[in-house]
Amino acid sequence: MQLFVGNCGNFIDYEQITFCIMNWIKKVFKGCAHKSSEGHYHGHYAEDRQFYAPSGSGDAWREHENEEIDRAIALSLLEESQKGRRVKDDKSQLEDDEQLARAIQESLNFEPPPQYENVNTYQPMPVHFPTGYRICAGCNTEIGCGRFLNCLSAFWHPECFRCHACNLPISDYEFSMSGNYRFHKSCYKEQYHPKCDVCNHFISTNPAGLIEYRAHPFWMQKYCPSHEHDGTPRCCSCERMEPHDTGYVALNDGRKLCLECLDSAVMDTKQCQPLYLDIQEFYESLDMKVEQQVPLLLVERQALNDAREGEKNGHYHMPETRGLCLSEEQTVSTIRRRPRLGTGNRSMDMITEPYKLTRRCDVTAILILYGLPRLLTGSILAHEMMHAWMRLQGFRTLSQDVEEGICQVLAHMWLLTQFDSASDSNGAWTSSSSSSSRLKKGKRSQLERKLGEFFKHQIESDASPVYGDGFRAGHQAVYKYGLRNTLEHIRMTGRFPH
Repeated sequence: MQLFVGNCGNFIDYEQITFCIMNWIKKVFKGCAHKSSEGHYHGHYAEDRQFYAPSGSGDAWREHENEEIDRAIALSLLEESQKGRRVKDDKSQLEDDEQLARAIQESLNFEPPPQYENVNTYQPMPVHFPTGYRICAGCNTEIGCGRFLNCLSAFWHPECFRCHACNLPISDYEFSMSGNYRFHKSCYKEQYHPKCDVCNHFISTNPAGLIEYRAHPFWMQKYCPSHEHDGTPRCCSCERMEPHDTGYVALNDGRKLCLECLDSAVMDTKQCQPLYLDIQEFYESLDMKVEQQVPLLLVERQALNDAREGEKNGHYHMPETRGLCLSEEQTVSTIRRRPRLGTGNRSMDMITEPYKLTRRCDVTAILILYGLPRLLTGSILAHEMMHAWMRLQGFRTLSQDVEEGICQVLAHMWLLTQFDSASDSNGAWTSSSSSSSRLKKGKRSQLERKLGEFFKHQIESDASPVYGDGFRAGHQAVYKYGLRNTLEHIRMTGRFPH
């Protein structure tokens, strides 16, 4: 962008010239009007719009000589101003000003008025304005003399060249464009340069000059690459990084929970019992009732890891186990009373108690990690309940991808029942499905629906060969053959039908 200043020349001299010229023109037309009122009007307007007026007496001619003197003075002032004018840098501006001077001179070059039988004939010469008049691209008015901008193939008043974001004039020598919109560089950066959702700073460029950042595949949370290594905590449920201006809740076992996930978190064993009943009803609606009463316990991370070590068999989803279906007798520490939120967003005063598991059947208990949102807790519980159902039904020992895959299918199916769209998609899964569990669910909040979509996304996009590939193979089989036929095929062959 270049800044140009229109040259008005010697402004005071031009005012004097204009004043003299206007006086002279005024006197000419005043004399014509005055004499017309005294004499007789013999003229008319022709096609070329020539004006005819009657002549005056000898006094009128003397008055005309005075007018000629005024005209000479005006020309003299014009010539003096021409000598003092500065040479312009811009060639086009010089041509415009020269045209203006010639137009003024031509407007003064009248022929002496000839006399015809007491009639003076005047033919006013039109004033030729210089070509190339500048029209402001902002307000569409003439710019005239003074400062102006020449950029983007147009002329602008300085006050009309404005930022699209803040609507203030752009007076800098550099500015930014987005489409047809102009921006201050700072406004453009504020509007288009990505900011880190963690530290709220502009994301810096890498050595190649490119903006480099990380983004969560579901939440699209953008953050600086450095936050992956500087200890910034993530929510143990939704995986979003903790923003510096928003404190996450620190659970007793070292996990962090965001405030959105905390809103529906299941925190103790007693609070989880209604959800457990809902999962049981879901299985009954599929004609897969779990006959034995299997204890459900909510535990801390360490208790879950200890119980996993006590199991002889089983495959566990890394990097963190969130649920277990136990078959061995052991003692676990369960949460009897939920913690309360203390200072610094830390949970405190949680009460745990030991619980001894006895083997009455092939399943001794189901353990779920505490502090997770209701929908995530329910999907984990539906997964572990499928483990329990197959063991109690006498299924043979299955390969990991088949057993974990079909359990993930049931977890995914339960999540579908929690939303309005479940009635449309569940029919392909099983011919005996029921809407009883859905009818008990009210409208989910927008946030909870978003979390449910994320938990479904986690199951569907899992890249592990056991849980991810196993789910996709099981999902395809159930969609094609139905849940009952798929389970019968697994019972007989230990594989998914193709």
